[in-house]
Amino acid sequence: MQVGQMIEWVAEQFAGADLYYGHGTDNPWDEAVALVLTLANIVDDQAMLAEALGADIEEQIRALAEQRIRERVPLPYLLGECWYVGYPFWVDPAVIVPRSPLGHVLADGLQPWRTAPVCRVLDLCAGSGSIGIIAALCYPEAEVVMVDIDPAAVALCERNIQRHELTERVRVVQADAARYLAEQDSQWDLIVTNPPYVDAADMATLPAEYRHEPKLALAAADDGLAVINAVLQALPGRLADGGILLGEVGGSAAALGRCHAQLPFIWLALPDGGEGVFVLEAQAVSAPV
Repeated sequence: MQVGQMIEWVAEQFAGADLYYGHGTDNPWDEAVALVLTLANIVDDQAMLAEALGADIEEQIRALAEQRIRERVPLPYLLGECWYVGYPFWVDPAVIVPRSPLGHVLADGLQPWRTAPVCRVLDLCAGSGSIGIIAALCYPEAEVVMVDIDPAAVALCERNIQRHELTERVRVVQADAARYLAEQDSQWDLIVTNPPYVDAADMATLPAEYRHEPKLALAAADDGLAVINAVLQALPGRLADGGILLGEVGGSAAALGRCHAQLPFIWLALPDGGEGVFVLEAQAVSAPV
């Protein structure tokens, strides 16, 4: 079977199944393209559509397509990697699949909130390390510290740091994010965090695909604010002059705004999709929250 024919076959199977998309794609066709091109190890090029697939590759594609439908597993877990903001990352079920809008915000630049050079970055609740690594790639002079409480996530961060040849500038620490922040004497130009923020009501209605992701990386108590509240409490004094906190709380944005009505959150428009991304400037959090 040719590459294009296989993509069409997989897309038809996906379209006829009760699948939910949201782990790098948002429709059956793009999901089929990702599956076929990754396993065939070919680039996304019109000229490659007429290439013939080997029997072994075709068998692998069919098997993974059937598993995707039968078990509702996010495709990146089946492939062991994903592309995020144009870069490849190893993934596994120990961490959520990279999809945060924060990577796109970093890639688009942080102006007007940060115009000075970014030399020190802290990534809290790092997961796979994708956001911290994107920050390191966007700011080639910056030193980046990534923090995650889960040893499996820390191990995956280390693999991705090595994959992107960033071991001289990026390191990962196993620790509770808010506790680590509170215990530091350092200040950062940029702190990024995509913490667990799904509230109890939303956890109860998650599509099957999301239930393959670790609950530790998703759930944050009844209101979705347990982790971000702890980070905000530890934040005063941890941002350098002109520094910013760039965070994501998704559907818990309204709850966060009500809980901290005194804080001047800057909620960002997200042309690439997503919700609940904010900026807090250093001068806004100089006193205890």
